[in-house]
Amino acid sequence: MSSWRIIMFEKYFEFKKNNTNLRTEITAGVTTFLTMAYIMFLNPIILKDGGFDFGGVYTATILASALACFIMAFYGKTWPIGLAPGMGLNAFVAYYVCKTLGYSPDQALGAVLVAGIVFLAISLTPLRAWIINSIPKSLKLGIGAGIGLFLAIIGLQIMGVVVDHPVTLVKLGNLKDPIVILACLAFVAMIVLEKLKVKGNIIIGILVFSIIAWVTGLGKFNGVIGSIKPMTHLMTFDLSAGFTGGMISVIFTLFFVDFFDTAGTLTSVANVAGKVDSKGKVKDIEKAMMSDSVGTVAGAMMGTTTVTSYIESGSGIKAGGKTGMTSLVIGALFLVCLIFEPLATSLPKQIDGAALVYVSILFVKNITDIDWDDIAEAGPAVLAMITMPLTYSISHGIALAFLSYALIKLASGKASSVNPAIWVVAALSLASFIVL
Repeated sequence: MSSWRIIMFEKYFEFKKNNTNLRTEITAGVTTFLTMAYIMFLNPIILKDGGFDFGGVYTATILASALACFIMAFYGKTWPIGLAPGMGLNAFVAYYVCKTLGYSPDQALGAVLVAGIVFLAISLTPLRAWIINSIPKSLKLGIGAGIGLFLAIIGLQIMGVVVDHPVTLVKLGNLKDPIVILACLAFVAMIVLEKLKVKGNIIIGILVFSIIAWVTGLGKFNGVIGSIKPMTHLMTFDLSAGFTGGMISVIFTLFFVDFFDTAGTLTSVANVAGKVDSKGKVKDIEKAMMSDSVGTVAGAMMGTTTVTSYIESGSGIKAGGKTGMTSLVIGALFLVCLIFEPLATSLPKQIDGAALVYVSILFVKNITDIDWDDIAEAGPAVLAMITMPLTYSISHGIALAFLSYALIKLASGKASSVNPAIWVVAALSLASFIVL
């Protein structure tokens, strides 16, 4: 890299002020990228099950991720954050919105777009802080864990560990199937690599066990490098179903999860990065949330689901990343992967399912912070956790959690302590069940 470019980066991202340098920022960017690169493979595989075009989603995933990272780099330049389509909402769109409710991929993308625009609008107003502070911590944690369990049941089904049953709904799959065994070993390997603090444990696990599948004839290898696939869902979003009862519930879920997932991720990352002041205020969080919401809008236009900030960004921060230069590196690395679509199509779905189950653990571990001594707080949180996988719907889990929380507070004489936002969401939740 020429010296004038290095000087330009040093000046724009204020390396001296932030006590960092180009080498450290590049290292941090590579570290974060390796921990989140799995999304390139998992996102198109998941959305394909909802009727999306694999190649189009692969390209859209990479371009939307890169664009969102670049926006974070140059607008929210004090945030070393990686962004990409979020796990959980992509499964919600594919398996619930498209497969269960029967909406088309274009209609689903319309819902993602509307939710992103709402997020963007709220990010520009004081409503942002009011909403963030209005939702009880227990519900946030319970909903996050519920999304993890939702991902887990989907991942186990993709692996073949869990299969349908007409009486018990689910049962154990064929564990004698070699590809199922290989997928289980891939899951174990990802855990072991994480325990050994190996960076990029998910992507390493996917690639190594996919190679084993190819060599043993359990998987089909389609090559590594190929032509860049067109974005078949570019600007194809359909808003025609946007104001039906079912789709309003979907839009609310997409907005709610993205908004609070982003707020939670940024707050967690801010603590690691030392961006929280003595009063608990996060510096420049409005710029980060704005970058995130713009990424969602752009992603929906390109043909992929909700783009959000990744908690894996903490790995890059621990490696020394302190500025948007880290985000810039992450975005550039995504772009390099545009030509690897043949490799993505070669990965056995069972191995990808193992990665999905691993990712679910990152969500479920939030339950440790729930106030278990207060049953009025813990009860609705647990309800959200168990109803999401059992109803196969994140939106149903959110609705039941808020509705039960409001009723419990009302019946126990604690209604005056409940934030007005809770009553609004509870009323909307009740309405969503009425119009089902």
